[in-house]
Amino acid sequence: MSIPDYVIIVASSGRMLAQAARKAGLKPLVIDLFADLDMQCHAEAFKQIPSLAEEHLIPSVDYFIEHYAVRHVIYGSGFEYYPDSLRYLGSRLVVLGNWPDIFVKLHDKPAFFSILDKFNIPYPEVYFDAPECADNWLVKPMQGQGGVGIKRYHPKEPIESAVYWQKYQAGTQHSVLFLADGQYVQVIGFNTQWTVGMSGNQEFIFSGIINSCALLSEQKELITDWLKKLVPALGLKGLNSLDFIQAGDKSFVLEINARPSASMQLYDADLLNRHMKASQGELTNFRLHPGYTGYQIVYAEQDVLIPEAFVWPEWCMDLPGFGVMCRTGQPICSIIAHQKRAQSVMNELLIKQLNLKKVFNPHGI
Repeated sequence: MSIPDYVIIVASSGRMLAQAARKAGLKPLVIDLFADLDMQCHAEAFKQIPSLAEEHLIPSVDYFIEHYAVRHVIYGSGFEYYPDSLRYLGSRLVVLGNWPDIFVKLHDKPAFFSILDKFNIPYPEVYFDAPECADNWLVKPMQGQGGVGIKRYHPKEPIESAVYWQKYQAGTQHSVLFLADGQYVQVIGFNTQWTVGMSGNQEFIFSGIINSCALLSEQKELITDWLKKLVPALGLKGLNSLDFIQAGDKSFVLEINARPSASMQLYDADLLNRHMKASQGELTNFRLHPGYTGYQIVYAEQDVLIPEAFVWPEWCMDLPGFGVMCRTGQPICSIIAHQKRAQSVMNELLIKQLNLKKVFNPHGI
């Protein structure tokens, strides 16, 4: 395929994709919710909108099409809640990534788990009606991302309509990042991720990820074999990730994120160009550089006001503007670390987070 000049980037937070697009030689036109300072540095132009709902999204998309004659779009996180908006993008532009109907289909949980059953791929037990025994069950939204809305099941608490129940499975949390062309899969890498507990009964919020995974080679091969079955069955294209739990020698699939995920930042392999090519049916060879990279979101433990003329450390990303109020439980920024050893990455992330806490004291984070 010929590489487009301009490309629209749409996501809840567009910095990651805008940065990758600029690195790939594109001119990103970004639509997102936060208009972070570093996103603005990478964007050719941008529009900040209050949500990804159609009434907010359509005017910005139409503006960019009219003023830049742009024909292509890459979408990121946030469309789990707005499938109609994603279909609108598909009606106006060439989608570089999974076609909207494929993305939406993956959130049809009964259908998704039926496909896993078809291929004998294990996953924690699920119910689509409240289980009779309340012990050790989670309530999960049908359309969700980043662990938002996942709660432990208590029968007396009110339940939203669009939920399902899944047995809590202890173990380590992992993902595998991969490219697909609709038929074949190309594994980029296996990762370990972790969550953070927030107030309001939110204890499974995505917090960070590292491109290190202690799985045995035969365990990785088994999961790769699962992907070889799932990719053609689902028609997956571009960058995707599969989340799973590892409990001893057993792996349990949780979900597939059918879009570029945060883990793409962990690999220096021009993945956005490969995402675009895979979307058009072409898988290309790549070489990964040695070392480990970790990415972590820093959440506000209490309200934080970003001071005027605040100088962000160079290792911070997703930077809110001056005077922005980051409410309790909201992300303040992200941090990244790269080292030769995985444990050194984890240590560096911890030190950087502690340094940020000191910077924002007495406001606290």
